Formats: sequence, structure tokens, C-alpha cells
Amino acid sequence: MKDKYITVTQLTRYIKYKIDNDVNLNEVFLKGEISNFKAHSRGHFYFTLKDEGSRINAIMFASSTKKIKFMPQDGMKVLVTGKISVFEANGAYQIYVSDMLEDGIGNLYIAFEQLKKKLELEGLFDVSAKKKIPKIPRRIGVITAPTGAAIKDIISTIKRRWPLTEIYLFPALVQGEEAASDIVKQIKFSEEFNLDTLIVGRGGGSIEDLWPFNEEIVARAIYECNTPVISAVGHEIDFTIADFVSDLRAPTPTGAAEMAVPQISDVVNYLNQLEIRLNRALASKINNYKDRLKSIQNRNIFLNPVVIYQAKDMLFDSILERLKHSATKLVSVKEKELIGLKNSYILKNPYQILDKKANKYLQLVSKLETLSPLLTLKRGYAITKKNDKVITSVREIKKNDCIEVEFSDGSIKASVL
Repeated sequence: MKDKYITVTQLTRYIKYKIDNDVNLNEVFLKGEISNFKAHSRGHFYFTLKDEGSRINAIMFASSTKKIKFMPQDGMKVLVTGKISVFEANGAYQIYVSDMLEDGIGNLYIAFEQLKKKLELEGLFDVSAKKKIPKIPRRIGVITAPTGAAIKDIISTIKRRWPLTEIYLFPALVQGEEAASDIVKQIKFSEEFNLDTLIVGRGGGSIEDLWPFNEEIVARAIYECNTPVISAVGHEIDFTIADFVSDLRAPTPTGAAEMAVPQISDVVNYLNQLEIRLNRALASKINNYKDRLKSIQNRNIFLNPVVIYQAKDMLFDSILERLKHSATKLVSVKEKELIGLKNSYILKNPYQILDKKANKYLQLVSKLETLSPLLTLKRGYAITKKNDKVITSVREIKKNDCIEVEFSDGSIKASVL
């Protein structure tokens, strides 16, 4: 009875044999949209080819990828030629692509590019608007699915690197039609917890699986969030709108956890280095002050302070001698001046000077009397004035003018006829 049972490997090989020998599957021509595209470092392409109803895994080896003139990417519609076969390790059938042509761009890719351009023009991607991620956070929030590898990796990484941080999980749908609104709801709710950093993301998947993080409402909620946000969506090659609008993009959820907290050993090493540098700085400072103190102590002023007073005493003696000399010289000069004054003829015969001054005075008086108009008046002359001005010509007066005639012994007023 047991002979009729075969192994899974035998069944898989039989199916593979059947498919490999089916002439209809040796060369097939498919069209579809690329999803979950990955370019291997050896030059191979791995991706999923899909349409509205189904999908198939595809591989294009490096020998064939060299022939195409474009770089495939998620959302691109293509025409492929290849062979259908079975990968024995997992029993899945896939297409081995030998040639590929572009056939337009998928709707999701177009929507992604349009929204990206719109938000970029609005300034949601500006570096100046990015908030700094705290180096040592006390509270970290995580918005992702409550189960799965992403949350486990984030929690284990944070606890390993910096166990002092509190982790707040805000469970959210990360796939499907309701996911975007649920993520927005949790972002707003998280702001009530005074968080230092918020991680928003999920594990890898196709462009459809990651699409909630390409929704405009999610992008705006991240941008308006007061807490610094680290996006952690998919794998390193996956880019979403959330990555561009977040304050920091992580290549994976684990990478987000590593960016969010420091490594405790690094902090300890840093503190040890600071302690060493501080001790060295203090020792250097103390030694410098010791050297300065020793230098001050060795100065002559402290070793022989009497020298200061001796120098001042010598200076005082010098000034005193100069003062005495100046005083003596000044007294001598004044004595000479006094002797000169005593010997002056003014003091010996003062009346002679008075006689000279009296004679000169009489001479001046005689001149004044000679020039005085009063003497002229005494000789019979008169002075005629009009309006207190001396009249020197008859042309200066006219009929009926009032004039004043001044004599030596008085004056009269008269009217001109």
C-alpha cells in the first residue's frame, strides 16, 4: 500500500517535467505591470508580473538584462517573453524572462508621481521643515501592525540598544482600503502622549501593499504632526510618499529603531571619553595654575620685597635733591631781582620822576587849551548849531529854521527870517 505514495519532491519534479515539456509553455508572451521589483547585485532582476486578476513571479537573469535599454521599476507596464517553469525549492511556477519591452506605466505609479510632484511644490518635502530627531528619547511611539516582524524588530532593537526608553504601540491597519484613515487616526492620537519620536511604518510588500503610505491624507498627517517622525516602510529599495514628507527616512523598521535611539555601549564609551577628557583638562588647568603660582613666587618682588622700598627711597632722595636745588636757584634769582629793584633810580630819587610827569602834564594841558573851542568863543566868536549839529555853511539853513547860537558865556535860540 505504501508504494502508491510519493514524496513532495517527486510530485514537484513531475509537474516541472510536464511544464518544461509543454511546447505551449516553452515560449510565452505576457503583458502586465511590474511589482515588487528588485535588482540583484549580480545583475539579475526579480519581480512580480500582475494584472487585475492574477500575478506570477518572474526572474530575468543577468545575461538577458544586459539586452534591455531601460531600468524596470514598480508600476511599469511591460511586454515580456519567456519560459514557464517550476522552482523546485518551493514548488511555485514562475516565468524566466528572456526579453522585455516597455508597455506604458501603471496607474499606481502615475498616481504616485502626481502626488509626489504636488506635495513637493507645496513645500512638504523641504529640508527646512524637517524636525530634528532627539538623540536620547524618553518616549517613542510606533504606528504599525500589532503583530508581525516589523513591531517585533523595532521593540527588540530599541530594548537592546537603549532599554531606558518607553515604547508606546499605536496599532493600525497597514494594508487595505481602511489603512490610510486608520494610520492618520493613530498619528493624531499619538500626540496626546508627549512623545519624543514617532515611528510610522510596516514591513515589505508589493506597491499595492505599501499604498496606504502613498495616500495624501497620511502624508499631510505626518507633515502636520508636532512629534518628529521616522518613516520605516518596506525594504531599503521601497520608497513611499511618507518617506519624503517624514523628518527622517529609515531603510527598514529595524533601521528606524536604530536611528531613533543611541547604542548604550556607544553612550557609555562617549561618557568615558568625556570623563577622560575632563580629567585631562582639569589636570592641565591645575598644572598651569601651579606653574603660574610658582612663577609668581619666584619673582624678585616676593623673594626680596625690601628692594621695592629701596628703589622708592632712592627715587625720593633724587626728587628731594632736585627740589632743594630748584628752590635754592629760585631764591637766588629772586634775590638778584630784589637787589636790582633796590638799586633802581626810581627808588633812589622818586621826586625826579614826579617832576618829569608834572611837566609833561602841564604841556598837555597847554596844548588842550590852545585847541579848545572855548578860547575861540572868548575872542568873540560863536558856534551855530541846528539840531545839535554845527552849521558850517549858509546853505545848511533855510527860512523859519530854528537855530542855536552858542557864546562863551551862554547860548540863545533864534529863528531864521
